[in-house]
Amino acid sequence: MRTLAFLFLALLSASSWADRIKDLTSVAGVRSNQLVGYGLVVGLQGTGDGADIDFTAQTMKSLLDRLGASLATEGRRSDFDISQQQPRQLDVANAAAVLVTAELPPFAKPGQRLDVNVSTIGKAESLRGGNLVMTRLFGVDGEVYALAQGPLTVTGIGAEAAGSSVSIGVPTAGRIPGGALVERAVETPFGYADNIVLNVGSPDFATAAAIVDGINREFGEGTARAIDGASIAVRAPRDLDQRVSFMGMVGDLAVTPAEGPARVVVNSRTGTVVISRNVRVTAAAVNHGSISVRISAVNQVSQPNAFGGGDTAVIQNADIEVEEPTVPMFLFEPGVELRDIVDAVNTVGAKPSSLIAILEALKSSGSLRAELVVI
Repeated sequence: MRTLAFLFLALLSASSWADRIKDLTSVAGVRSNQLVGYGLVVGLQGTGDGADIDFTAQTMKSLLDRLGASLATEGRRSDFDISQQQPRQLDVANAAAVLVTAELPPFAKPGQRLDVNVSTIGKAESLRGGNLVMTRLFGVDGEVYALAQGPLTVTGIGAEAAGSSVSIGVPTAGRIPGGALVERAVETPFGYADNIVLNVGSPDFATAAAIVDGINREFGEGTARAIDGASIAVRAPRDLDQRVSFMGMVGDLAVTPAEGPARVVVNSRTGTVVISRNVRVTAAAVNHGSISVRISAVNQVSQPNAFGGGDTAVIQNADIEVEEPTVPMFLFEPGVELRDIVDAVNTVGAKPSSLIAILEALKSSGSLRAELVVI
Protein backbone atom coordinates (compact mmCIF):
# COMPACT_ATOMS: atom_id res chain seq x y z
CA MET A 1 0.00 0.00 0.00
CA ARG A 2 2.86 2.38 0.76
CA THR A 3 4.41 1.59 -2.61
CA LEU A 4 1.10 2.31 -4.41
CA ALA A 5 0.66 5.55 -2.49
CA PHE A 6 4.20 6.60 -3.39
CA LEU A 7 3.63 5.84 -7.10
CA PHE A 8 0.33 7.76 -7.02
CA LEU A 9 1.99 10.80 -5.50
CA ALA A 10 4.83 10.56 -8.01
CA LEU A 11 2.42 10.45 -10.94
CA LEU A 12 0.39 13.31 -9.47
CA SER A 13 3.57 15.38 -9.06
CA ALA A 14 4.69 14.60 -12.62
CA SER A 15 1.32 15.52 -14.10
CA SER A 16 1.22 18.78 -12.18
CA TRP A 17 4.38 19.92 -14.00
CA ALA A 18 2.99 19.04 -17.45
CA ASP A 19 1.77 21.84 -19.72
CA ARG A 20 -0.42 21.78 -22.79
CA ILE A 21 1.26 22.27 -26.14
CA LYS A 22 -1.09 25.18 -26.91
CA ASP A 23 0.28 26.97 -23.86
CA LEU A 24 3.90 26.41 -24.89
CA THR A 25 3.72 27.14 -28.61
CA SER A 26 2.02 29.26 -31.24
CA VAL A 27 1.16 28.39 -34.84
CA ALA A 28 3.40 30.14 -37.35
CA GLY A 29 1.46 32.62 -39.47
CA VAL A 30 -1.52 32.66 -37.11
CA ARG A 31 -1.10 36.00 -35.41
CA SER A 32 -2.71 39.37 -34.87
CA ASN A 33 -2.10 42.39 -37.11
CA GLN A 34 -1.95 46.04 -36.06
CA LEU A 35 -4.24 48.58 -37.73
CA VAL A 36 -4.06 52.38 -37.59
CA GLY A 37 -6.07 55.24 -39.01
CA TYR A 38 -6.55 59.01 -38.84
CA GLY A 39 -9.98 60.49 -38.18
CA LEU A 40 -12.15 63.11 -36.53
CA VAL A 41 -14.14 63.06 -33.31
CA VAL A 42 -17.07 65.49 -33.34
CA GLY A 43 -19.74 66.50 -30.85
CA LEU A 44 -17.38 67.73 -28.14
CA GLN A 45 -18.50 70.45 -25.73
CA GLY A 46 -15.90 73.03 -26.67
CA THR A 47 -13.00 70.77 -25.65
CA GLY A 48 -11.73 70.15 -29.19
CA ASP A 49 -8.66 71.41 -31.03
CA GLY A 50 -10.03 74.85 -31.85
CA ALA A 51 -8.75 77.16 -34.59
CA ASP A 52 -5.08 76.76 -33.61
CA ILE A 53 -4.69 73.32 -35.20
CA ASP A 54 -4.56 73.68 -38.99
CA PHE A 55 -4.76 70.00 -39.91
CA THR A 56 -7.98 69.56 -37.92
CA ALA A 57 -9.61 72.38 -39.89
CA GLN A 58 -8.27 70.98 -43.17
CA THR A 59 -9.64 67.54 -42.34
CA MET A 60 -13.03 69.02 -41.50
CA LYS A 61 -13.07 70.92 -44.81
CA SER A 62 -12.18 67.79 -46.77
CA LEU A 63 -14.90 65.83 -44.97
CA LEU A 64 -17.53 68.49 -45.70
CA ASP A 65 -16.45 68.65 -49.35
CA ARG A 66 -16.90 64.89 -49.72
CA LEU A 67 -20.35 65.18 -48.16
CA GLY A 68 -21.29 67.91 -50.63
CA ALA A 69 -21.19 70.86 -48.22
CA SER A 70 -19.22 73.74 -49.77
CA LEU A 71 -17.77 76.26 -47.33
CA ALA A 72 -18.43 79.92 -48.10
CA THR A 73 -15.48 82.19 -48.81
CA GLU A 74 -14.83 85.63 -47.50
CA GLY A 75 -13.07 88.59 -49.12
CA ARG A 76 -13.73 90.46 -52.35
CA ARG A 77 -15.29 88.13 -54.89
CA SER A 78 -14.25 88.56 -58.50
CA ASP A 79 -14.88 86.42 -61.54
CA PHE A 80 -11.54 87.52 -62.98
CA ASP A 81 -9.27 87.12 -59.95
CA ILE A 82 -9.96 83.88 -58.09
CA SER A 83 -6.82 84.23 -55.98
CA GLN A 84 -8.45 87.02 -53.99
CA GLN A 85 -11.05 84.63 -52.57
CA GLN A 86 -9.94 83.40 -49.15
CA PRO A 87 -11.38 80.30 -47.41
CA ARG A 88 -13.25 80.94 -44.21
CA GLN A 89 -11.27 80.04 -41.07
CA LEU A 90 -12.90 77.19 -39.15
CA ASP A 91 -13.06 77.20 -35.38
CA VAL A 92 -13.34 73.47 -34.70
CA ALA A 93 -13.77 73.74 -30.94
CA ASN A 94 -16.23 70.83 -31.04
CA ALA A 95 -13.97 68.54 -33.10
CA ALA A 96 -10.63 66.86 -32.53
CA ALA A 97 -8.15 65.10 -34.79
CA VAL A 98 -7.42 61.60 -33.49
CA LEU A 99 -5.44 58.49 -34.22
CA VAL A 100 -7.44 55.27 -34.19
CA THR A 101 -5.73 51.94 -33.50
CA ALA A 102 -7.04 48.38 -33.43
CA GLU A 103 -5.78 44.82 -33.43
CA LEU A 104 -7.01 42.47 -36.14
CA PRO A 105 -7.09 38.93 -34.67
CA PRO A 106 -6.16 35.88 -36.73
CA PHE A 107 -8.89 34.34 -38.91
CA ALA A 108 -11.01 37.52 -38.63
CA LYS A 109 -13.64 37.57 -41.39
CA PRO A 110 -15.45 40.49 -43.04
CA GLY A 111 -18.39 41.63 -40.97
CA GLN A 112 -16.87 40.84 -37.58
CA ARG A 113 -16.42 43.66 -35.08
CA LEU A 114 -13.24 44.92 -33.39
CA ASP A 115 -12.58 47.13 -30.40
CA VAL A 116 -10.76 50.36 -31.25
CA ASN A 117 -8.70 52.85 -29.24
CA VAL A 118 -8.93 56.57 -29.97
CA SER A 119 -6.32 59.15 -28.90
CA THR A 120 -5.99 62.86 -29.58
CA ILE A 121 -3.04 64.28 -31.51
CA GLY A 122 -3.83 68.00 -31.19
CA LYS A 123 -4.81 70.35 -28.37
CA ALA A 124 -8.12 68.74 -27.49
CA GLU A 125 -8.71 68.70 -23.73
CA SER A 126 -11.27 65.89 -23.58
CA LEU A 127 -13.03 63.40 -25.85
CA ARG A 128 -15.93 62.83 -23.46
CA GLY A 129 -19.24 62.81 -25.29
CA GLY A 130 -17.60 62.67 -28.74
CA ASN A 131 -18.48 60.56 -31.74
CA LEU A 132 -15.91 59.16 -34.15
CA VAL A 133 -16.65 59.84 -37.82
CA MET A 134 -16.11 56.93 -40.23
CA THR A 135 -12.37 56.20 -40.26
CA ARG A 136 -10.42 53.80 -42.46
CA LEU A 137 -8.01 51.52 -40.64
CA PHE A 138 -4.92 50.56 -42.61
CA GLY A 139 -2.51 47.67 -42.27
CA VAL A 140 1.23 47.85 -42.70
CA ASP A 141 0.77 47.14 -46.42
CA GLY A 142 -1.37 50.25 -46.89
CA GLU A 143 -4.61 48.34 -47.51
CA VAL A 144 -7.87 49.08 -45.70
CA TYR A 145 -8.85 46.20 -43.41
CA ALA A 146 -11.55 47.78 -41.23
CA LEU A 147 -13.83 50.82 -40.88
CA ALA A 148 -14.38 52.43 -37.47
CA GLN A 149 -17.20 54.68 -36.31
CA GLY A 150 -19.30 55.25 -33.21
CA PRO A 151 -19.60 57.00 -29.83
CA LEU A 152 -16.59 56.97 -27.52
CA THR A 153 -16.33 55.61 -24.01
CA VAL A 154 -14.05 57.89 -21.99
CA THR A 155 -13.32 57.17 -18.34
CA GLY A 156 -11.15 60.20 -17.64
CA ILE A 157 -12.58 63.50 -16.40
CA GLY A 158 -11.00 66.94 -16.57
CA ALA A 159 -12.26 70.30 -15.26
CA GLU A 160 -10.73 73.78 -15.17
CA ALA A 161 -11.95 77.04 -13.63
CA ALA A 162 -10.48 80.18 -12.05
CA GLY A 163 -6.92 79.12 -12.82
CA SER A 164 -7.31 75.70 -11.16
CA SER A 165 -7.60 72.38 -12.97
CA VAL A 166 -8.45 68.85 -11.88
CA SER A 167 -7.89 65.76 -14.01
CA ILE A 168 -8.88 62.20 -13.12
CA GLY A 169 -7.67 59.56 -15.50
CA VAL A 170 -6.89 60.40 -19.14
CA PRO A 171 -9.76 62.28 -20.79
CA THR A 172 -7.87 62.59 -24.10
CA ALA A 173 -8.09 58.86 -24.90
CA GLY A 174 -11.10 56.56 -25.21
CA ARG A 175 -12.38 53.29 -26.60
CA ILE A 176 -15.22 52.13 -28.82
CA PRO A 177 -16.16 48.52 -27.99
CA GLY A 178 -17.00 46.79 -31.24
CA GLY A 179 -16.55 50.08 -33.05
CA ALA A 180 -14.89 48.72 -36.20
CA LEU A 181 -16.14 46.38 -38.90
CA VAL A 182 -13.68 44.08 -40.65
CA GLU A 183 -13.68 44.66 -44.42
CA ARG A 184 -10.89 42.31 -45.50
CA ALA A 185 -9.47 39.03 -44.18
CA VAL A 186 -5.76 38.34 -43.83
CA GLU A 187 -4.63 35.19 -45.60
CA THR A 188 -2.74 32.60 -43.54
CA PRO A 189 -0.87 29.47 -44.64
CA PHE A 190 -2.89 27.34 -42.22
CA GLY A 191 -5.28 25.99 -44.86
CA TYR A 192 -2.86 25.00 -47.63
CA ALA A 193 0.62 24.47 -46.11
CA ASP A 194 2.04 20.93 -46.21
CA ASN A 195 3.38 21.25 -42.67
CA ILE A 196 2.12 23.35 -39.81
CA VAL A 197 4.98 24.97 -37.89
CA LEU A 198 4.74 25.38 -34.12
CA ASN A 199 6.96 28.05 -32.57
CA VAL A 200 8.01 27.51 -28.96
CA GLY A 201 7.33 30.54 -26.78
CA SER A 202 10.59 30.17 -24.85
CA PRO A 203 13.01 28.53 -27.30
CA ASP A 204 14.70 25.54 -25.73
CA PHE A 205 16.09 22.38 -27.37
CA ALA A 206 14.85 20.11 -24.58
CA THR A 207 11.34 21.60 -24.69
CA ALA A 208 11.20 21.22 -28.49
CA ALA A 209 12.32 17.59 -28.19
CA ALA A 210 9.67 16.91 -25.52
CA ILE A 211 6.93 18.33 -27.77
CA VAL A 212 8.09 16.24 -30.73
CA ASP A 213 8.15 13.08 -28.59
CA GLY A 214 4.67 13.80 -27.23
CA ILE A 215 3.14 14.31 -30.70
CA ASN A 216 4.85 11.25 -32.21
CA ARG A 217 3.88 9.09 -29.26
CA GLU A 218 0.22 10.08 -29.70
CA PHE A 219 -0.11 10.16 -33.51
CA GLY A 220 2.71 7.95 -34.75
CA GLU A 221 6.39 8.27 -35.52
CA GLY A 222 7.24 10.91 -38.11
CA THR A 223 4.22 13.11 -37.45
CA ALA A 224 6.39 15.86 -35.94
CA ARG A 225 10.03 16.79 -36.39
CA ALA A 226 12.11 19.52 -34.82
CA ILE A 227 13.46 22.18 -37.16
CA ASP A 228 15.53 23.82 -34.42
CA GLY A 229 15.18 24.73 -30.78
CA ALA A 230 12.29 27.11 -31.52
CA SER A 231 10.29 25.53 -34.39
CA ILE A 232 8.56 22.19 -34.89
CA ALA A 233 7.06 20.99 -38.20
CA VAL A 234 3.89 18.90 -37.87
CA ARG A 235 2.31 16.93 -40.73
CA ALA A 236 -1.40 17.73 -40.80
CA PRO A 237 -4.32 16.27 -42.83
CA ARG A 238 -5.22 17.94 -46.11
CA ASP A 239 -8.91 18.15 -45.36
CA LEU A 240 -9.64 21.38 -43.49
CA ASP A 241 -12.14 19.81 -41.10
CA GLN A 242 -9.69 17.09 -40.14
CA ARG A 243 -6.85 19.62 -39.95
CA VAL A 244 -8.73 21.80 -37.46
CA SER A 245 -9.65 18.77 -35.32
CA PHE A 246 -6.10 17.46 -35.51
CA MET A 247 -4.58 20.75 -34.35
CA GLY A 248 -7.11 20.91 -31.53
CA MET A 249 -5.97 17.49 -30.30
CA VAL A 250 -2.30 18.44 -30.67
CA GLY A 251 -2.85 21.59 -28.62
CA ASP A 252 -4.44 19.64 -25.76
CA LEU A 253 -1.52 17.20 -25.45
CA ALA A 254 0.33 17.55 -22.14
CA VAL A 255 4.13 17.50 -22.18
CA THR A 256 6.75 18.26 -19.57
CA PRO A 257 8.84 21.25 -20.68
CA ALA A 258 12.45 21.71 -19.70
CA GLU A 259 13.31 24.11 -16.93
CA GLY A 260 14.32 27.54 -18.17
CA PRO A 261 17.78 29.02 -17.87
CA ALA A 262 18.96 30.45 -14.58
CA ARG A 263 17.87 34.07 -14.55
CA VAL A 264 17.61 36.93 -12.09
CA VAL A 265 15.20 39.72 -13.08
CA VAL A 266 15.62 43.05 -11.32
CA ASN A 267 13.25 46.01 -11.56
CA SER A 268 15.35 48.95 -10.45
CA ARG A 269 12.36 51.32 -10.29
CA THR A 270 10.22 49.29 -7.91
CA GLY A 271 12.94 47.25 -6.19
CA THR A 272 11.35 43.96 -7.28
CA VAL A 273 13.72 40.99 -7.61
CA VAL A 274 12.68 37.65 -9.12
CA ILE A 275 15.15 34.75 -8.90
CA SER A 276 14.54 31.53 -10.84
CA ARG A 277 14.92 28.16 -9.16
CA ASN A 278 18.10 27.18 -11.01
CA VAL A 279 20.24 30.09 -9.83
CA ARG A 280 23.53 28.96 -8.31
CA VAL A 281 26.33 30.89 -6.66
CA THR A 282 29.96 29.83 -6.41
CA ALA A 283 32.08 30.46 -3.33
CA ALA A 284 31.93 34.15 -2.40
CA ALA A 285 32.02 36.36 0.68
CA VAL A 286 29.66 39.33 0.80
CA ASN A 287 29.67 42.29 3.14
CA HIS A 288 27.14 45.00 2.33
CA GLY A 289 26.92 48.10 4.44
CA SER A 290 26.47 51.83 4.15
CA ILE A 291 28.39 54.77 5.59
CA SER A 292 26.25 57.75 6.60
CA VAL A 293 27.70 61.22 7.07
CA ARG A 294 25.62 63.78 8.98
CA ILE A 295 26.61 67.45 9.11
CA SER A 296 24.75 69.84 11.40
CA ALA A 297 25.36 73.59 11.38
CA VAL A 298 24.73 75.91 14.34
CA ASN A 299 24.71 79.67 13.81
CA GLN A 300 25.95 81.81 16.72
CA VAL A 301 26.34 85.58 17.18
CA SER A 302 29.52 87.05 18.64
CA GLN A 303 28.69 90.21 20.58
CA PRO A 304 31.64 92.37 21.79
CA ASN A 305 31.73 94.15 25.15
CA ALA A 306 30.04 97.49 25.49
CA PHE A 307 33.38 99.41 25.57
CA GLY A 308 35.42 96.97 23.49
CA GLY A 309 34.98 98.79 20.22
CA GLY A 310 34.42 95.62 18.23
CA ASP A 311 31.74 94.63 15.68
CA THR A 312 29.00 92.11 16.04
CA ALA A 313 29.73 89.02 13.89
CA VAL A 314 27.85 85.86 12.96
CA ILE A 315 29.79 82.63 13.46
CA GLN A 316 28.75 79.28 11.98
CA ASN A 317 29.83 76.12 13.79
CA ALA A 318 29.62 72.74 12.06
CA ASP A 319 29.31 69.37 13.77
CA ILE A 320 30.26 66.37 11.59
CA GLU A 321 29.40 62.78 12.49
CA VAL A 322 30.32 59.68 10.52
CA GLU A 323 28.44 56.45 11.15
CA GLU A 324 29.44 53.10 9.74
CA PRO A 325 27.11 50.35 10.93
CA THR A 326 28.57 46.97 11.71
CA VAL A 327 27.15 44.54 9.17
CA PRO A 328 28.05 40.85 9.44
CA MET A 329 29.69 39.21 6.46
CA PHE A 330 28.03 36.09 5.10
CA LEU A 331 29.73 33.38 3.05
CA PHE A 332 28.28 31.61 0.01
CA GLU A 333 29.53 28.06 -0.33
CA PRO A 334 29.94 26.55 -3.82
CA GLY A 335 26.62 25.51 -5.40
CA VAL A 336 24.40 27.53 -3.08
CA GLU A 337 20.71 27.38 -4.07
CA LEU A 338 17.98 29.99 -4.12
CA ARG A 339 16.75 29.34 -0.59
CA ASP A 340 20.23 29.78 0.85
CA ILE A 341 20.69 33.09 -0.99
CA VAL A 342 17.40 34.50 0.24
CA ASP A 343 17.98 33.30 3.80
CA ALA A 344 21.46 34.81 3.91
CA VAL A 345 20.28 38.18 2.62
CA ASN A 346 17.33 38.21 5.03
CA THR A 347 19.66 37.41 7.92
CA VAL A 348 21.54 40.68 7.55
CA GLY A 349 18.27 42.58 7.11
CA ALA A 350 19.03 43.79 3.59
CA LYS A 351 16.37 45.80 1.78
CA PRO A 352 15.39 45.15 -1.86
CA SER A 353 17.77 47.89 -3.02
CA SER A 354 20.58 46.22 -1.07
CA LEU A 355 19.68 42.84 -2.55
CA ILE A 356 19.94 44.35 -6.06
CA ALA A 357 23.39 45.74 -5.27
CA ILE A 358 24.53 42.37 -3.88
CA LEU A 359 23.31 40.50 -6.97
CA GLU A 360 24.97 42.96 -9.33
CA ALA A 361 28.24 42.64 -7.40
CA LEU A 362 28.03 38.84 -7.49
CA LYS A 363 27.45 38.94 -11.25
CA SER A 364 30.40 41.27 -11.78
CA SER A 365 32.66 39.04 -9.71
CA GLY A 366 31.66 35.97 -11.72
CA SER A 367 30.16 34.16 -8.74
CA LEU A 368 26.52 34.37 -9.92
CA ARG A 369 25.76 31.53 -12.31
CA ALA A 370 22.73 33.17 -13.89
CA GLU A 371 21.70 35.80 -16.39
CA LEU A 372 21.08 39.16 -14.72
CA VAL A 373 18.23 41.04 -16.43
CA VAL A 374 17.59 44.64 -15.37
CA ILE A 375 14.26 46.14 -16.49
